[in-house]
Amino acid sequence: MLGEDPIITPWRFSVSVQPVRHRASGLAFALAAALAFGGAGVAARPLLAAGMDPLQVTWLRVAGAALVLAPIAVVHWRVPLRRPWLVLGYGVVPMAGVQALYFGAVARIPVGVALLIEFLGPVLVLVWFRVVRRTRVSPAAMVGVVLAVAGLGLLLEVWAGMRLDPVGVGLALGAAAAQAGFFLLSDATGEDADPLAVIAFGAVVAAALLGVPARPWTLPWGTLGEALPLGGVVVPGWAMVVWLAVVSTAVAYAVGVMAVRRLSPQVAGGVAYLEVVTAIGLAWVLLGEALSLVQALGAVVIVAGAFVTQTAVPSRAAEVSRARRAVASEGAGLGEGGAGPGPVSEGR
Repeated sequence: MLGEDPIITPWRFSVSVQPVRHRASGLAFALAAALAFGGAGVAARPLLAAGMDPLQVTWLRVAGAALVLAPIAVVHWRVPLRRPWLVLGYGVVPMAGVQALYFGAVARIPVGVALLIEFLGPVLVLVWFRVVRRTRVSPAAMVGVVLAVAGLGLLLEVWAGMRLDPVGVGLALGAAAAQAGFFLLSDATGEDADPLAVIAFGAVVAAALLGVPARPWTLPWGTLGEALPLGGVVVPGWAMVVWLAVVSTAVAYAVGVMAVRRLSPQVAGGVAYLEVVTAIGLAWVLLGEALSLVQALGAVVIVAGAFVTQTAVPSRAAEVSRARRAVASEGAGLGEGGAGPGPVSEGR
């Protein structure tokens, strides 16, 4: 139920009060989210090839999503009043930053490669915790970092002088950094903001912020009525925009929330990595963008490393639970020695 108050945590979303788990439907929602997100790059490519700027495509996506999610924003109109900085940050980082940088990368490098590099976000989160916050990380997490970096080297074929467009790679790395910022921002979210409401208002903020650099008044609107080539067929430009706004944004985030409410965040996050597989498969079939054998090996290694890294970083709920157990154990020890009170209850 969307009426519960969730905490957004580092994969998609998790909830502060443990919901009833429904594994079968949860896996179905998680798979649907991965498929919906994975089609974004392929849907954007015909628009970019037709001459649209990546910022313009991003603006069409977030503005369309804002229209679709407007009813949710109306119902939860108090959210930006209670958490203005959260809404602003969400609009700037994941809704505008990740998508604009990703589409900028897609305009220069293959869709699957751009998404694989973006999925280094969890690795950058771990680096942030270790280098900036001086937090100890588990050996498993370090293995994940090593795997991800090694996989990136294979993907880029660095021994051959990196055959990919360096600007495109840089934009994809920027998308990964923005994704890491999204995870860190989400981990600081309190319990007073419905996740879909944050998504809705984030889309509104992103559309407003991108309105100036994207200059929609100069957008070649006629392109939306043209038949654009996609995998041997022609598709109207407006259909690509509808897919991006409705399926790859509004629906994708909605079913992603439903997935985590029915699964644990770790399981839902693992299924979400099918987004990479979906993007690579669609780009291969529809755009003819196939990875070499070495790049395919690098893709597997990157996904494995990012997944290990993600699962090795505890969520806030797990950290709170450990802290409570530690306090309870300390209290129990004092109680046994007769020098202090008994165990501290979980409800304190």
